[in-house]
Amino acid sequence: MTVILVRHAAAGERSRWTGNDRLRPLDERGRRQADGLAEALASRGVERVLTSPYLRCRQTVDPLAEALGLVVEEHVELAEGAGAAAVVQLVGRLRGAVAVLCTHGDVVAAVLGEESEKGSAWVLEPAAGGGLSPREYLRPPV
Repeated sequence: MTVILVRHAAAGERSRWTGNDRLRPLDERGRRQADGLAEALASRGVERVLTSPYLRCRQTVDPLAEALGLVVEEHVELAEGAGAAAVVQLVGRLRGAVAVLCTHGDVVAAVLGEESEKGSAWVLEPAAGGGLSPREYLRPPV
């Protein structure tokens, strides 16, 4: 099983967004990062693309799903504040599929114990004890 955990691409400053934060879109840099992620991940045998219901996460993985002809699946287990246990449970339901999961910085930090750059990705594998262990870090596309 391979899981690729993606932190959503750049979406401007939260403090400057006046609308519902769930609807905050990617900015220009974020759209470039999303396109770059699609290029970087398209050859990795991805079978499923899952995302937080937040717009910026969905927009981060839309180019990848489109390139692969896959449907993007929204899961609340990837929303802000969801925590590591929710992600691990979700991964357990993937039944060994190669999957991309797009989420938020707080969730990535909860899963990995460290911060991650916007638009970056971690290739993970199951760890002893039921968690997830990082195997490879993919820097954010320019």
